[in-house]
Amino acid sequence: MPKLRDIAQKVRSKNAGPFWLTIDIFCGTPEAYGQITSALSDTQVAATFGTSAQNIKRFELPDLNVVKISLPRPTVQGSIQDRDMHGASWAALLGEITL
Repeated sequence: MPKLRDIAQKVRSKNAGPFWLTIDIFCGTPEAYGQITSALSDTQVAATFGTSAQNIKRFELPDLNVVKISLPRPTVQGSIQDRDMHGASWAALLGEITL
């Protein structure tokens, strides 16, 4: 089974303020977009990041072949417990999800 990173053109993550992270999945083609949106569940995303599926905010943008996922940061940005202040490493984790 393919991983998300093998189908998507690019997966990137970034801060969405001190309490939220946003992950953008650029699918590249309508076919890849359809495959990703039908196979990637909020439950999978939540399990990957150790949160509840109810905390996941998902935005599907078919005209752009993009899926945006936002979720609460596990710690406040910049706190002593924060291991990724810019939120950049979260994309790699999502890219490992098997679809």
